[in-house]
Amino acid sequence: MSVGESKRSCMCGEVRSSNVGETIVLKGWVHRRRDHGGVIFVDLRDRTGLCQVVFEPDTLPAGVFEEAGRLRDEFVLAVRGRVRPRPEGTVNPNLATGEIEVLVQEFETLNTSRPLPFKLDEYTTVNEDVRLRYRFLDLRRPEMQRNFFMRHRMYQVVRNFFSSEGFLEFTTPVLTKSTPEGARDFLVPSRLNPGAFFALPQSPQLFKQLLMVAGYDKYFQIATCFRDEDLRANRQPEFTQIDVEMSFVTPEDIYDVMERMVAAIWRECRGIEVPLPFRRVPYHEAMLKYGTDKPDLRYDLEITEMTDFFEGTAIKVFAQVLEKRGRIRALRVPGGADFSRKQLDDYTAFAGTYGAKGLAWFKVLETELQSPLAKFLDAAQTAALKQRTGAQTGDIIFMVADREKVVCDALGALRQKVAADTGRIPADSYSFAWITDFPLFEYSEREKVYTPSHHPFTSPAAADIHLLDEYNADPAKWKDAHPDDHPLKRVRALAYDLSINGEEAGGGSIRIHRQDVQDRVFRAIGIGPEQARAKFGFLLDALSYGAPPHGGIAFGVDRMLMLLLGESSIREVIPFPKTQSGSDLMVDAPSPVDDAQLAELHIRVVTPPKP
Repeated sequence: MSVGESKRSCMCGEVRSSNVGETIVLKGWVHRRRDHGGVIFVDLRDRTGLCQVVFEPDTLPAGVFEEAGRLRDEFVLAVRGRVRPRPEGTVNPNLATGEIEVLVQEFETLNTSRPLPFKLDEYTTVNEDVRLRYRFLDLRRPEMQRNFFMRHRMYQVVRNFFSSEGFLEFTTPVLTKSTPEGARDFLVPSRLNPGAFFALPQSPQLFKQLLMVAGYDKYFQIATCFRDEDLRANRQPEFTQIDVEMSFVTPEDIYDVMERMVAAIWRECRGIEVPLPFRRVPYHEAMLKYGTDKPDLRYDLEITEMTDFFEGTAIKVFAQVLEKRGRIRALRVPGGADFSRKQLDDYTAFAGTYGAKGLAWFKVLETELQSPLAKFLDAAQTAALKQRTGAQTGDIIFMVADREKVVCDALGALRQKVAADTGRIPADSYSFAWITDFPLFEYSEREKVYTPSHHPFTSPAAADIHLLDEYNADPAKWKDAHPDDHPLKRVRALAYDLSINGEEAGGGSIRIHRQDVQDRVFRAIGIGPEQARAKFGFLLDALSYGAPPHGGIAFGVDRMLMLLLGESSIREVIPFPKTQSGSDLMVDAPSPVDDAQLAELHIRVVTPPKP
């Protein structure tokens, strides 16, 4: 039997000193080929690692040795040879197989390879589009293999954990109904029902609620989800969730189980013991202190409320903001008085990308505040400003005055940038925090209406249901109300997110299980009885048949892996991701389809006019 037809003795990365003297068969790819003094060395690679195989002219027929000289990177080989210790002084302590090598007795080239579009060990210098175009090559790299071994391990940890906790694993439909859940749906035309469409699920949300109504009590699923939204480093049009739902639970019950699941993942995948319980941060505190509902708590920079401090101020731009009931907040940066004028200009421009019209600053020197605005503060106000912000000599105080959203966005992003620029973020560390007490609704500036902050099935806090009734009794009364006065702005949700290192790793809520409460929420967001019946009739029916109190959460698998592995983009942990424009460069998708297919689906394509 030829070596190509022979069964492998083991994987390349599994050969050890205990195999010395054995004749083995290995199969894999040529990772690297070297000629040294008439001897050919090949690092043979498979997914377990590398093994050095040696072609010596004295042990191979001349023609066979010449063939070995024609080997190139990524040729596929089968070799038969004897395991021997490496010569003294050539041991590689950085390689698991570094104490041995295989002296080739016979080999066969199973396949050749065209010249590579990029070197597999130099990917950091390769344009990402090229890597994605040749993803099947990119995935051969050990760095990428490490990521997908970790992904596999994470799946096993999750399944074992939930099974041990009494959860049942389900699958839910991929072809479902289009419902308003926050993002655009991907639509799928139905050939058998002309003019009608399925939607790909943004999440299994409705189905997992129905499973609770059906009495299954504890559900989980590793689910693929689809959202047609703008992409960025931590967002893809199709992604994977760890999806969970439980009956008869409070938020604290969910925190307990999920914290132990996350701790199991970090322990089993990284060998890191995560302290429990996680910190709890109410939403309003997160927005005030950190400017974001997914704060990175690995460092201590905090934002300070200054709105009341500047009441009656002579600083014109601040006074104008206060007239419109805006906010003024400050960020103290220890040691920031050393920032150059160019750095301050850069930070001002950076804040401007988040809508801030300016960035005020005060350098705290030994005897004074240095700032274009310092002249507006007397000695008492200067002392009070330092006391309010905790500023010491050598610090800088940044300030933004604007609408609350702009203030939060600008200072929250500036906090992150300054921390990165000044080396405040500790390497290979993790901060975990539950963000709680989210608002049930958020105001849409574009549509001038209140919409669900999460989804319309999130339960309001029992103490705030009266605010729904207050609004629903006379919606017109509140049409022009300031957000601080609007009853819908004040309704809290039984919703929670898990923030890890400034990323939203997961989010969920206690669901509405009573039809009368669901009706109130629908009314508040302008969904009348007929529309509710058309879009969610099946759910409303289920709620009327003894639905239990229930709640759940979903974690982004790709984001958690990105954090575990220290990657900067979820594209590094998804086998075949899309580009930032939502295309697959490898398979050339999306792509046009022929007229016959469109006709069968009763669809006509109307291309938009060129700009």
